[in-house]
Amino acid sequence: MLGEGARAAGYRLIVRDEVASTMEEARRALGEGDPGRLWIVARSQNAGRGRHGRHWGSPPGNLYASLLLSAPCEPALAPQLGFVAGLALHDAAAAVTGLTAPTLALKWPNDLLIGGAKTSGLLLEGENRAGRFNVVIGFGVNIASSPEGTPYPATHLAAHAADATVERLLAALSDAWHRRFSAWSLPGGFGPTRAAWLERAAYLGETITMRLPDGPVSGRFLGLDASGRLELETAGGRRLIDAGDLYFGSTSVGTVTES
Repeated sequence: MLGEGARAAGYRLIVRDEVASTMEEARRALGEGDPGRLWIVARSQNAGRGRHGRHWGSPPGNLYASLLLSAPCEPALAPQLGFVAGLALHDAAAAVTGLTAPTLALKWPNDLLIGGAKTSGLLLEGENRAGRFNVVIGFGVNIASSPEGTPYPATHLAAHAADATVERLLAALSDAWHRRFSAWSLPGGFGPTRAAWLERAAYLGETITMRLPDGPVSGRFLGLDASGRLELETAGGRRLIDAGDLYFGSTSVGTVTES
C-alpha cells in the first residue's frame, strides 16, 4: 500500500503478480490514457531491464516498481528527476533500515549503495505522447536478496534490517517521492535538491574513473554543476560529464552514459 501522504496527493497503486517489466506496464497504461501519478508494482518480473537494456534479475521478495508521471516538467528538466528519485529512495531506505549517510549513499546518478555495495538502481525514461511529455521512473531494490557473481559488490536491505519488506519500503518510498518531488517543483527547487543529493553522495572528493565512449578518464569527483552533470577534475582540466561507467579503484559500481 502507498503511504498516507502519497494517497492524499492523488497517487494510485496497481499491484501485479507477474509482468514482463513494470516499465512496460507503465508505458501500456500511458498508451491507454492513464493520467499519471500511478505506481505499478510487480511481485516478479520475467523481463526486467536496467539501463541500456541490461537484464535486471527479479527474484521474489524485492521491489520492482515503476512510477508513471504525466507532464511532470519540461523535457530539458527531466534528468533532474533522477536525483529526486534517488533522494526519495535514500529517505525510504533510511526509514526502513535506520542507516544514514555515509553508510547509506547515492552513486551518481542512479544507484543506492550500502557500505559501498549496490542495493538498487533507477531507470528514467521520457516519452512525448498526445501532446504531453511523460516520464516513467523504474525502481529496482534488493530487499530480501541480492545477486551473486556481479562485477560489483551487491547487498540487500534485509541484510541490514531483518524486518525490511516490500510493503514497508513502498509506503516509505511513495511518501518520500511526494515530498521530494513537491520540493523540487517549487521555483529554484533543483538547488536544494542538488545540495541534499551531494550530502549523500558516494565518492565525493575522491578519485574515480569514468569509462566514456572516447576512453576512460580519471579525476577527482568535485560535485554536480547547476544542471546535475558530474564535475570531474582531470589532469587536463575540469570536465563536465552527463554520463558513463563509473569506477572506484578497479571495481565498477554502476553505469551511466555521456551525451
